[in-house]
Amino acid sequence: MRRAAIPIALTLLLAACGGGGSDSARPPGVTSTSTTGLPPTSVITAVPAVPSTVPTLSGIGAPTSTSTTRPASRPTSALPAPGPGSVATLLAAGDIASCASFGDEATAALLDGRPNATVATLGDNAYEAGTAAEYADCYDPTWGRQKARTHPAIGNHDYGVSKAAGYFGAFGPAAGEAPLGWYSYEVGDWHIVVLNSNCEVVGCATGGTQEKWLREDLAAHPSLCTLAYWHHPRFSSGSTHGPTPAVQPLYAALYDAGTEVILSGHEHNYERFAPLDPTGKPDDVRGIRQFVVGTGGRSHYPFGPPLPGSQVRNDNTYGVLALTLRAGSYQWQFVPEAGKSFADSGSTNCH
Repeated sequence: MRRAAIPIALTLLLAACGGGGSDSARPPGVTSTSTTGLPPTSVITAVPAVPSTVPTLSGIGAPTSTSTTRPASRPTSALPAPGPGSVATLLAAGDIASCASFGDEATAALLDGRPNATVATLGDNAYEAGTAAEYADCYDPTWGRQKARTHPAIGNHDYGVSKAAGYFGAFGPAAGEAPLGWYSYEVGDWHIVVLNSNCEVVGCATGGTQEKWLREDLAAHPSLCTLAYWHHPRFSSGSTHGPTPAVQPLYAALYDAGTEVILSGHEHNYERFAPLDPTGKPDDVRGIRQFVVGTGGRSHYPFGPPLPGSQVRNDNTYGVLALTLRAGSYQWQFVPEAGKSFADSGSTNCH
């Protein structure tokens, strides 16, 4: 049985990024909007019912923390990634594991039920500071069961220790080159890019190391269908953090290459946007559809007024986003934790 978590001293950076957050101000219920302005190939339902040069990086504090311990679990075996011509499934969520919450146990059960899918974490994988102990005690017994098939992204809480050593130590080569945290891989006919949105640490500016790597990677992999993910959302109607303008150069590079989908976390809620250009204008021809999936289990954050292009929002349900990736098209389905009924699903063709 889990004990109450012991309070953790965070650095000023983590506090500025929202820390663990308080749920006491969250209004109950689900907020959703109708879908408009979609390409004719889209079908949507939303149902609130039933390698580059390594830059020199400095650490951002190393808080002392103590985590409570969960029962150990045995990781699953590694599975070969689906090859070209196959239908692949990607399961994604961010803001995941805390020994002070049971939400990650609920979402980990969803991963268990889909053993052949690739797993993507969208950052802030182990709270509060991404220490080795928190990964071992809080993440490994739940989502860590699927580590052999996981491709992680790094979040701001992972920089609670110098150079995100806990994160890179927990995932090893699967996290990309340390201390950069960006890489790419293939799933079926799709090219998948994982980026580091901690722009104050690694830089996201046009012409910077990460943005130049991204454009080179996209040019080297001219796939019909491309998906990218990182932690901080370019667009968000959440009231805790909101949008992240600093990642716009990365969004722009992906837009220029015809990318289909961007996944993010950071706001502890679910939000789907219509296809947008890098400035947030609707673009049904080349726009990127962004999902915020900060529903991995840590806590819930409320929404403010919806941004233009926001189509579906939910702030009271943990779950994962399941993406079915086909040659030339994709489907999405938000899979809620057991006992919850919020749903969002749809499909569309690649550009």
